Amino acid sequence: MPDNNIPIIKRGVRSAAPRILSPELRNETSRAFLSIKNQMVAEFLGHPITVEIMAGPDAPNISGTLGGRGNLFSFIGFEEGDDPIKPILDLLYSSFVQFNGITPTGIVSSVFIPTADEIFNETPMPWATGRSWTFGIERGISGLGWYLNQSGAGRSGGGLQASQQIAAAKFKNTQYISALLNKYTKLFQSL
Repeated sequence: MPDNNIPIIKRGVRSAAPRILSPELRNETSRAFLSIKNQMVAEFLGHPITVEIMAGPDAPNISGTLGGRGNLFSFIGFEEGDDPIKPILDLLYSSFVQFNGITPTGIVSSVFIPTADEIFNETPMPWATGRSWTFGIERGISGLGWYLNQSGAGRSGGGLQASQQIAAAKFKNTQYISALLNKYTKLFQSL
């Protein structure tokens, strides 16, 4: 074979390689995406805020947001039997990867995960429309000084709001949804 055909062969291999390898690259990208998505969901489910809220009105304040007084489920005022974590899980589980095409260097894909604002919109305070409890976890929720932790009381069955301030207490803001999504956006971008 003459040497002057080598550049033509190299160009042909380079242009055909992505098409030939596309199914394998797509499968590998899909597996990597699913692995990162599962890590994201697991980290969310293991976060102290999530664990505390999922445990319901009788849970201890493992998140430390209330200074050990009561728990987030009853302080936020969820109804007994509510599942405030479900809308967040639904959004996290709806994350997906989309394959957009083939280039000479590989495949092009886009990853779609919920934004913090989408989660904030799906997590309203049970007593204040227009406010988000997930946003409040990060920026603060007022009223801790009026919160009375009492088993069997209030809509949650674990506390109620007193008519006057009963303690000098301040809610401890905690990184939650925004930090999780920022971390995993970076990991997904590495795909």
